[in-house]
Amino acid sequence: MNLLRLAICIFLMIPVALARPLHAQAAGKDFVVVIDAGHGGHDAGAPGAVTNEKTVNLAVANLLGARLKKEPGIKVVFTRTDDRFVTLQGRANMANKADGDLFISIHTNSVDAKSKNRTTVRGSAVYTLGLDRTDDNLAVAMRENSVMKLENDYSTTYEGFDPNSAESYIIFELSQNKHMQQSVTAAQAVAKELAATAGRKNNGVRQANFWVLLKTAMPSMLVELDFICNPTEEKFLASRSGQDKLAKAIYNGVMDYYNRVNKKPRRQDERKTTVKQPEPKASAKVSDADDDSGRIVYRIQFMTAPKQLRDGSREFKGLKNVDSYSERGMRKYTYGTYSSPAEASADLRHVKTLFPDAFVIKMKGGKRVY
Repeated sequence: MNLLRLAICIFLMIPVALARPLHAQAAGKDFVVVIDAGHGGHDAGAPGAVTNEKTVNLAVANLLGARLKKEPGIKVVFTRTDDRFVTLQGRANMANKADGDLFISIHTNSVDAKSKNRTTVRGSAVYTLGLDRTDDNLAVAMRENSVMKLENDYSTTYEGFDPNSAESYIIFELSQNKHMQQSVTAAQAVAKELAATAGRKNNGVRQANFWVLLKTAMPSMLVELDFICNPTEEKFLASRSGQDKLAKAIYNGVMDYYNRVNKKPRRQDERKTTVKQPEPKASAKVSDADDDSGRIVYRIQFMTAPKQLRDGSREFKGLKNVDSYSERGMRKYTYGTYSSPAEASADLRHVKTLFPDAFVIKMKGGKRVY
């Protein structure tokens, strides 16, 4: 079977669910949060000097679940509560069977043993399903997806998908994630809290192609708590106090999202350790006449693509007021319009939570000024 036929076959098997609008669930129905502690059993995940990934993931997942269970109207479902191995497809199946409203897969990051920054790299990141195929994000996805190779006859279960082959990831480009905006909204809330509550360096909200997110028919995210290969961060990850802070941070983010879905104000006592970050101001878009006037304006460039994307494309991760310009045969996408770099700085911080490589550019007459 050639790659295209394989991709189409897998695409046809992807769960199709109607998009859930960002409003309260049906009356009388609990809001179901599925908590997935990554790895387990004979799959230890990333190793540290004093602990390993599966142990950290499980501890944080159980602490998070204990907090959420105390909230009225929220039901918690775990993919595992002890040290057992669960397949990637099995995790997604559990979430779908539970009719989840939010899926959270908890992981601990690492880099290759040969990496020069192995003992200094740090920070948390929250991933949603997406088409970003940058080397770093693809490497993380390949590492997490490679767990399927621990299963007997994994090529049959996953219809020939090879987690270590970049070509196999074409199936993600054929899928249409109907929960993109809800996933990004929830991921943003968790990413902010991991910085504010748990004191983690914020590496932002990113996109990557994780099998377990592809197969869950609900808003979903994969959280990389921090880097276990960094001795300082491992000490935090292995400690009960660190695990409790991480669980509390994710809990705060989930409750922010839950209250937004249900249009409920957040209780003040739950916000004591959080820092609110400004949302983009949605500056007015400059008209073509303004562009031709010769005045200098500033915009936030966040993405480059080989083709023109339609307005409201899911690849913008919910950003509005998006414009683009052509340069060297590529379309470059920008957010907002500002009179100075200082005016753009507040929105830049937010855009970076969605697109970590975003930066401010100067434009005149619809073209970038260098």
